[in-house]
Order: sequence, then C-alpha cells, then structure tokens
Amino acid sequence: MAWLQQPGTNHQLPGILAILIAIAVGALIGVFQGSFVAFIGVPSFVVTLAGLLAWQGVIIRWIGEQGVIGIQDNLINDVANYVLPTWLGWLVALAISLGVAASVASGFYSRHRAGLKMRSIPLATLRVGLIVIVVFGVVAISNHSRGVPFAGVLMVALLALWTFVARRTTFGRHVYAVGGSAEAAHRAGINVKFIRIAVFAISSGMAAIGGVIFASRLNSVDLNAGGGTILLDAIAAAVIGGTSLFGGRGRVISAVLGALVISTIGNGLSLIGSAAATQYIATGIILLAAVVLDTVSRRRLEASGR
Repeated sequence: MAWLQQPGTNHQLPGILAILIAIAVGALIGVFQGSFVAFIGVPSFVVTLAGLLAWQGVIIRWIGEQGVIGIQDNLINDVANYVLPTWLGWLVALAISLGVAASVASGFYSRHRAGLKMRSIPLATLRVGLIVIVVFGVVAISNHSRGVPFAGVLMVALLALWTFVARRTTFGRHVYAVGGSAEAAHRAGINVKFIRIAVFAISSGMAAIGGVIFASRLNSVDLNAGGGTILLDAIAAAVIGGTSLFGGRGRVISAVLGALVISTIGNGLSLIGSAAATQYIATGIILLAAVVLDTVSRRRLEASGR
C-alpha cells in the first residue's frame, strides 16, 4: 500500500485503490500459506511462524536501504487518525444499538420458528440494555475528548460481520465443524480443504487491514515498526478470550475481549512502574493458564462423551 501510493512515481495510485490491493495481496498470502495446511498437512502454527519470518525478509528486501516509506495520501492517513463528527458518533451508537436489538430479536424468532426452547426474554433484554448503555457511554466519552475514531467504528463493523458469518451462516458452521473434527466434517460432506484455505485467507486479509491501520497511524512504513510480540499477542488474545487451540470452540468477540485483557494488564503494569520483563511474565502466565483451562475442559468433555 505504501509503495503504491508514493507520489512522483509511475505506480502512484489513489489511496483507496492502494488499500484494496494491499488487502487482496494479504488474502492471497493466506491462500498460499493455507495450501500447505490443507494439501500437505503442515501444522497451522508452524506455517504461521514460518510465514512471519519469510514475509519479514520480503519486507526488508523490498524497502531496502530506504528504511522508511512515507505515506502522504490523506485518505490512507485518515484510516487511523480520522474522528467522526459529534452527530455522526451518536448516529453510529444508535445504529449499533438497533443492530444488537435486531440480532437478538432475530435469534428469538429463528428459535421459535424451529420449535426450539426459548431463552429467557428478561435476561436477553437486560443484556441488550447493558450493551446499549456501554455503546452510548463510549460515544459520550469519545465525543467529550476528540470524537469517535473511524478505526474503532471499522473494528466494530468487522466484529459484527464476522460474528454474523460465524454464528448465522453455513460457512461459519462448517468452520466450527472442521475445527472440532476434520474427519467427521469430511464424512459429513464438508470440503475441509476449502474451509481451511478460506479461513487462512480471511485471517491474512484481516491482518492486512490491521497493517493498513498501523501504517496509517504512523503515517509511514518503517523497518523498525510492526515487529516485536505483535504476532504472539494476537494469538494470545484469542486464546485468553476462550478460543480453543484445538479448534471447534470460540467466538469472534472473544479475541477482542482477550486483547482488552492483555492491553489492560500492560497499561496497569506500566502505570505502577513495572518493567517490561514483568509485563511479558504476566502475559505469559495468563496465556498458559488459559491453555491449561482449555485442555482440562476439553478432556472433561471427552470423558463425558460430549
């Protein structure tokens, strides 16, 4: 994206086109890496780590001695830095609240139509009410400061999209089935290879969007930025949020909650003056505890025959 928007070059493209191409390239990288898992059987984690090293090498060779590519396209820089007007922030809060209420109502209607047991209506109403209070509270705090950031709205939109895909579509059910038992999913007629490649493509495309936002926030692409523990933090966020490393269990919002836990711990330890080493140790202990709980829970379910 940064390379395609450079002014004064024969490949200078509008910001939106550079962003779309970058995301498409990210998805293609996911298809390439997912093929090793789907067709050869290489463990996903190994493919991910190998890809981290290989693509970092590609970036270093691509940028070379230049070291930094500045981003001058205003649209790209606005992805992470633009804040919504006050009135639009309230409108977004209203839209999110109506969307949550409509989703819950749709779930009740679907269960009623299918003849399934209805969930507690007062409890569902209370949950919707709490979400509405949180949404409007966040918007009120944001408007009191600078305004609701566009990047936050984008994150909420992607969260809603992939939650819908995971919980309300055939593709989402197939993803859970393959994660739970690839052999059982194959016997049920699910194209396991396609599902694995598609999930890798989606994951890599979302990582590309994260890269776009990160580059937009820095107004540049730098060889010294984007490294460190970002990859492991992303994995830890999902696991701490309750996503099973063994597959078949987890929610999209769990990764967001896990990321909030990691960020809260990091900020809290920084505020009390703890060293970076303490932050790493604390995050590692929490990650290990989450995996242990997941392993114990899975063994109990298997022992009970469920």
